[in-house]
Amino acid sequence: MNQLVKEIQAAEEEIILGNVILYPTDTVWGIGCDAENSRAAQKIFKIKQRDEAKTMIVLMADVEMLKRYVKNVPDNIEDMIAAQERPTTYVLSGVQNLAKEVIAEDGTVAVRIPDDEFCRRLIRQSGRPIVSTSANVSGESTASSFDEISESIKSKVDYVVNWRQDEKSEAKPSRIVKLEADGSQTVLRD
Repeated sequence: MNQLVKEIQAAEEEIILGNVILYPTDTVWGIGCDAENSRAAQKIFKIKQRDEAKTMIVLMADVEMLKRYVKNVPDNIEDMIAAQERPTTYVLSGVQNLAKEVIAEDGTVAVRIPDDEFCRRLIRQSGRPIVSTSANVSGESTASSFDEISESIKSKVDYVVNWRQDEKSEAKPSRIVKLEADGSQTVLRD
């Protein structure tokens, strides 16, 4: 069994058990859990020392999965995803079946379909959307590589994925765009 398959299986087991993982994404290293599991999401807030009023991004495998969790998916979402030049998170309304901790006070959720083999395979295999929040204590700078993640974070998660830990690319958080019911877009983070 190759290392990628082994790490996906190990991370999947942790997600299904309701545990928290530290894993590589299409942007920066993330702290994640099953996005339907409130207890696991609460643990992430504690690890990050983050105000629970702030929500977290949820990664989904594809548009079909997105439609299971969001009622108001724009008809042109696939075209928007295909046209994006860098990882983009979309803030959508009409959320259902997700832990309340990942839903904003206004009833929206921040969702991204990652262009990353590890993430997509993990999400598909587990059958669950996964929380993705940067692997840093709230208020501290975002780590651009695994080596920059604090030992405090590494020691508090249940599982650290052993995949792409030695990559040194200058990863950046995703762009965030809010999609309104009328089809308009507002860039929240560029």
